[in-house]
Amino acid sequence: MKRVVRPVLVCLALLLALPALQGCFGVALVGVTTGVIAVVDRRSIGAQTDDAAIELKAAMRLPKALKEVSHVNFTSYNRRVLITGEASSEAVKKQIAEEVLRIENVQGVLNEIVIAGNSSLASRSNDAFISSKVKARFIDANQFTASHVKVITEAGVVFLQGIVNEREAAAAVQIARTTKGVIKVVNALVKESDEEIRRIENSLANSATSTDGR
Repeated sequence: MKRVVRPVLVCLALLLALPALQGCFGVALVGVTTGVIAVVDRRSIGAQTDDAAIELKAAMRLPKALKEVSHVNFTSYNRRVLITGEASSEAVKKQIAEEVLRIENVQGVLNEIVIAGNSSLASRSNDAFISSKVKARFIDANQFTASHVKVITEAGVVFLQGIVNEREAAAAVQIARTTKGVIKVVNALVKESDEEIRRIENSLANSATSTDGR
């Protein structure tokens, strides 16, 4: 277990930087980190692969006309896409969600776009800083495995995604809510019973063992 701590922390830092590194460089990072993330992620390898593809497709799919009147980010977790950012109107917000829903393997959309002008670079940098603080506090609190909860921040609002049990969900929300700079927490976590979590983790462990044995 000790051997994966440092790679996991490195991967977390890389993942926080992904929104600024889209395109071919972003693809390379996904490829490099997948092997480590798969060990500590409760999504199946197939879901992780689909999520990476969905995010890239969503970023490239928007027509130029929509991009000119919006600034949005797409975060897919277990094939459900969180859309954050700004749009010029409700009509644009709706159109963006419709485009994402047409992408192969997308099973749902949480449309959290706000109607406002595009955020500033300073605001986006502050959001990245808040996300890093929340993740650091997850690790410091040691109440659950930090990599099981994805953190996205937009205009000071923190969104949480992941597959967790009741105790982990409560801890993640409390830690995020009490982090300096956080205005609000949106809980998009999928809560499963302890029994189901054990089943998921056993299944992933068995899959990893089978792969290593080939």
